[in-house]
This record gives sequence, C-alpha cells and structure tokens, in this order.
Amino acid sequence: MTRPTGIRSARGSLLVGLASVATLPAAVYATRFSDAYDLLHAGFAIPVAVALGALALVLAARSRRQRALRLGRGGGETAARVGRLLGMLGIALAAAGVVSLVVYGLLEYAGTR
Repeated sequence: MTRPTGIRSARGSLLVGLASVATLPAAVYATRFSDAYDLLHAGFAIPVAVALGALALVLAARSRRQRALRLGRGGGETAARVGRLLGMLGIALAAAGVVSLVVYGLLEYAGTR
C-alpha cells in the first residue's frame, strides 16, 4: 500500500523547512574554518535559504490541499504546519541576512567617504 501524496508532501515540507532554517547558520559557521571564505561570502547562501523556504511553503500547501481533497483524512497535518512555519522562518532569516548585508555595504560606503 502506498502512502498518500499529502503525507509525503508534509514530510518533505518539514525536511526542506529545516534545511531552509539551517542554511544561513551553517554558512556563517563555515566561515570560522576557512581563511579564504569570509563572513561576507556567507551572503551567497541567502538565495538558497529563500528557495528552500519557498519550496517548504509550496509542499505544505500541497499537503493541505491533498488533505482537503480527502476530507481531512490522510494525516500529515502537523508536519505540514511545522514545515510551513519553518519555511517562513527560513525566509525571515534570509531577509535578516539581506538587511545585514545592506547595512554592511552602507557602513563600508560611509567609511570610504
């Protein structure tokens, strides 16, 4: 017996949401162990975090839609809810990263004047 698509989407949303939240902290942490990889280079992980967060939101919506089509049966509601929350958190962390890069750029620009 195969599992319904909604459960797989819910679990996928949870895993991708976790990856979205972990992307930026992992990129920042990696800067501690490399001389060539500076903290500023961790900003390249921002689009990855946004893409993973958006994918988590899409998978959570798919799971909710499949659950609605099955009239509330099929499970995965909690996983989809947590995956959606983690996807939004990953996008929020990426937005905070963008703000920090903009502030850094402005301070560098002001420092050269």
